[in-house]
Amino acid sequence: MLAVQASIVITVFSYGLDATLDDVLYVVRRPRCFLRSFAAMFLVMPLLAVGLDMAFDLHHEIEVALVALSLSPVPPLLMKKQGKAGGRESYGLGLLVTMGVLSVVITPIGMMLMTQAFGRQFQLPLGAIALVILKAVLLPLAAGMVVRALLPRVAARIARPAAVIGTVLLVVVALLIVFASRHGILQLIGNGTLLALIGFIVVGLAVGHWLGGPDARDRVVLALSTASRHPGIALALATFNFPHEPGVTAAILLYLLVNLLVSMVYVTWQRRRLGPAAAA
Repeated sequence: MLAVQASIVITVFSYGLDATLDDVLYVVRRPRCFLRSFAAMFLVMPLLAVGLDMAFDLHHEIEVALVALSLSPVPPLLMKKQGKAGGRESYGLGLLVTMGVLSVVITPIGMMLMTQAFGRQFQLPLGAIALVILKAVLLPLAAGMVVRALLPRVAARIARPAAVIGTVLLVVVALLIVFASRHGILQLIGNGTLLALIGFIVVGLAVGHWLGGPDARDRVVLALSTASRHPGIALALATFNFPHEPGVTAAILLYLLVNLLVSMVYVTWQRRRLGPAAAA
């Protein structure tokens, strides 16, 4: 887990080396964009999690994972995928920061509502969410931006190596984690689990694409952000409420694997539609 955290910090630091204050405030300065993004991520997806639980006889671990994921913000590493699909980088970074900060308040409120919907207690201290956002997003991003402001040549020189190091480290560790959890992941398959996860991701992509606005580059960003959520916060939420259910970790890993495959299809489609803009 330390290696995972280190890879995220390095990657977000590399974002900061290329970022400006305008990028960080992109969503805040566009009220309509903010409202569409908020509705897609924190209104539609929690309702979808409830609907899928009612429609399928899901494993309890999958149920918990869907609730936790629907209330989590954008994962820091998503910007790479958005960029490959031709998404607007400023929008992606703005969503990462804005929704991450708002999740400190939104996630606890959402958990109170989910408690009523599921009849189970969902909670997570505000400090726990704030600490994850601070360590994984705000501090490394700010550090990168400070280096860019004070030492622009150094920032330009180390931005790409930092991004490569963060990515390679994450891929290696992620493969090890998945391999170690393979038995738990396989045990969860069945009872409509894969269908529910695919539905959660596909609907998230469709809703985000629809609410992303008239610009194709923005639709890409919101689609991927709606369907992809921060696994660290989701895992913290799930394990805090259900500490004696190790299968929840496997459930979130299964979601990540399914998301990787489904979103890959979407990214390929968008790259073909956007053409040179995606390649750039």
